[in-house]
Amino acid sequence: MAWVIVVIAGLFEVGWAIGLKYTDGFTRLWPTVWTILAMIISMWLLGIAMKTLPVGTAYAIWVGVGAVGTVLLGIVLLGDPATAARLISVALIVAGLVGLKLATPV
Repeated sequence: MAWVIVVIAGLFEVGWAIGLKYTDGFTRLWPTVWTILAMIISMWLLGIAMKTLPVGTAYAIWVGVGAVGTVLLGIVLLGDPATAARLISVALIVAGLVGLKLATPV
């Protein structure tokens, strides 16, 4: 269950990372409220997952899911470039996440 929780925490990290763009420097009320809420939920779920998972594994999964999701949503929603080098780099992060899952006995 800790793996599911840390992945969900990573998805909330994607939410707040993308949300930061929509806050316009924290000058827009509702995007700011949702972004801060996503930050709190993300950290809370990460803390729960760390009760079971090793700290390094949990943190790496959280950051990795957040990074991959943010890059992909940046491409889809914000028009960020989808170059071969960026996509290969994202694939390498995913490979690292899979490796951590396979190497962690929890």
